[in-house]
Amino acid sequence: MTEKIVLAYSGGLDTSVAVRWLMEHYSAEIITLTIDLGGGGGLQEAKDRAIRIGASKALVLDGRQAFVDDYVWPALRSGALYEGIYPLATALGRPLIAKLLVDVALEEGAFAVAHGCTGKGNDQVRFDVSVAALAPNLKVIAPARDWGMTRDQEIAYAKEQGIPLDLNKRSSYSVDENLWGRSIEAGDLEDAWVEPPEAAYSLTKAINETPEEPRYVDIDFLKGSPCAVDGKSMSGVALIDLLTDLAGTHGIGRIDHIEDRLVGIKSREVYEAPAGVVLHTAHRALEAMCLGKEQLRLKERTGQEYAELVYNGLWFTAHREDLDAYVQSTQRHVSGTVRLRLHKGVCTVVGRKSEHSLYQYSLATYATGDQFDHRASEGFISIYGLPVRTQARIQGTQSSQS
Repeated sequence: MTEKIVLAYSGGLDTSVAVRWLMEHYSAEIITLTIDLGGGGGLQEAKDRAIRIGASKALVLDGRQAFVDDYVWPALRSGALYEGIYPLATALGRPLIAKLLVDVALEEGAFAVAHGCTGKGNDQVRFDVSVAALAPNLKVIAPARDWGMTRDQEIAYAKEQGIPLDLNKRSSYSVDENLWGRSIEAGDLEDAWVEPPEAAYSLTKAINETPEEPRYVDIDFLKGSPCAVDGKSMSGVALIDLLTDLAGTHGIGRIDHIEDRLVGIKSREVYEAPAGVVLHTAHRALEAMCLGKEQLRLKERTGQEYAELVYNGLWFTAHREDLDAYVQSTQRHVSGTVRLRLHKGVCTVVGRKSEHSLYQYSLATYATGDQFDHRASEGFISIYGLPVRTQARIQGTQSSQS
């Protein structure tokens, strides 16, 4: 009986070469799995190419809704932004791909799964650790990490093996894209002094090409998850697609970041995340209205921890489940509407409202209708300042000590 390997297949050079390489080195039947997480086409082309190269079966699965519901929305609710800026588009997609790889491998009776990651990036960790958590008996093979070929050697191998690839269409950049955003690296972007050229971007317009008039947009949230735009309810996938288009048209969502990789090096990463930037901005604004001071303080720390966990490939852990339980509790009153102005690359919160708002006009106003008890402040300040007065009386003031 021929053994089977399930390969995460993008249709690009690395994974196309990997099909033939795996066949040669393992004498196994190769099943390719291409997963639609949104943001790109070419699924049928990838499927056809895999079969032409020699895959015994080429599967294509639609993972978009599961991606949003089970990965993107939990990360958004947590406030997860890696190093305070990256919405984790690629990092959030990897655990879902790993899960579907494992599901197919178990269904097909495969002894191993494979991916196209090199030995230098973060994705190899995310795949390997996720598979280990879900199916520790499955072998994980990373051909690009094992073979040590340069790009030129891969191309030569592909030509030698008759692997069908249109290399003329290949970008000078390494790009990963899903509906939550794009990750762009390599090429001239590796020089941290060079401004990313317009050719690197595809979801966002240059500022000089954006509309002169701003676009106002209202986003509704229910328990921390977006549910409607401008009063129209829609699925998570449709909502993200709409905001990607709206925000991208106004040049919003470009990120240029020097990033600390898990493998110990700093890397210059360029991202496009129009919907991610808008939704994180709106969500934070609504939380500021609906959560207490202590909740917000701990929630910020939790968001940093959540982002590190996702980035470092630890999605399938008890730690993430524990964090999710806390985050879910914080979001039970985070419902309402946030209004934003999109204009010339800037997303600005201009309004927010909620039935659960802790902001009360009658307490905040200085006008008629002020219900704040001003007389209580004197007693509060007396108690609050008691330690300061006591130390100054006994030990002297700071100025007398200098």
